[in-house]
Amino acid sequence: MFRGVFTALVTPFTSTGAIDIDAFKKLIDYQISGGVDGLIPCGTTGESSTLSHEEHDRVIDLTIKFAAGRVPVIAGTGSNATNEAIQLSQHAEQAGADAVLLVNPYYVRPTQKGLYLHFKAIAESVSIPCIPYNIKSRTGVNLENKTLLRLMNECKNIVGVKEASGDLTQMKELLSLRRKEFTVLSGDDNMTIDLIAAGGHGVVSVAANLIPHRMKEMVHCALQGDLETARALEKRLSPFFEACFVETNPIPIKTAMSMKGWCKETFRLPICPLEEEAHYDVIRSSMTDLDIPEAT
Repeated sequence: MFRGVFTALVTPFTSTGAIDIDAFKKLIDYQISGGVDGLIPCGTTGESSTLSHEEHDRVIDLTIKFAAGRVPVIAGTGSNATNEAIQLSQHAEQAGADAVLLVNPYYVRPTQKGLYLHFKAIAESVSIPCIPYNIKSRTGVNLENKTLLRLMNECKNIVGVKEASGDLTQMKELLSLRRKEFTVLSGDDNMTIDLIAAGGHGVVSVAANLIPHRMKEMVHCALQGDLETARALEKRLSPFFEACFVETNPIPIKTAMSMKGWCKETFRLPICPLEEEAHYDVIRSSMTDLDIPEAT
């Protein structure tokens, strides 16, 4: 079972827009020293939609190389085209990824039957664990529990879900119906403790890019049953969670990281720097007293 804090890694770029390999290595070492339980490259936060196929494979390769077996790597390999997702997933498996994260197909808005056939085809194409990623706000379609439970029962390597639907009722229903080994991870930092309190298993975290040690402390307290301490930590971190979404992810988190020297404030269009100048102050203020180290 995947359990704990899994960082949805940003993809650092140089000032010319190339993948910044040195910054990426430092970021991965920082995550592992901060105690996270796993790494997820090439997700939404990693700007996978603006990476070429070759770059996508390269970022996964680099994550596996730099992690060097210290923590699991769950490679983001989803796509709106099933054949493309299969190709990306098979590469991740061959490269040594421990699992793949599969976002709902976006733009096409498939039916529940289409979602079932999509995830089933990918799961059957690889032997490593598969984790669907349910985020209706960015894909236009909700992976309903009925569909997910069918996949869970028919595809033994579909072992969990990243739940970013924002619907805690849906998540609680899933937790009551899943098989024991099936992992339910929050896709939202600010809903993590609520989900763990309901029986969930952790988070795929945006905030952990910059505060891995804080996220580990909060999540592991909750998983150990100390919800009082976890809630106190959540309250302290909430301004930063909110700041990470003052504009479209990953713009705020990457901006915050640039303020501490972990990467450059470089994006690929149509993702661009912050639109509102005042948001720089919001982000900067949210980091006060969080003991965030400067990159060296």
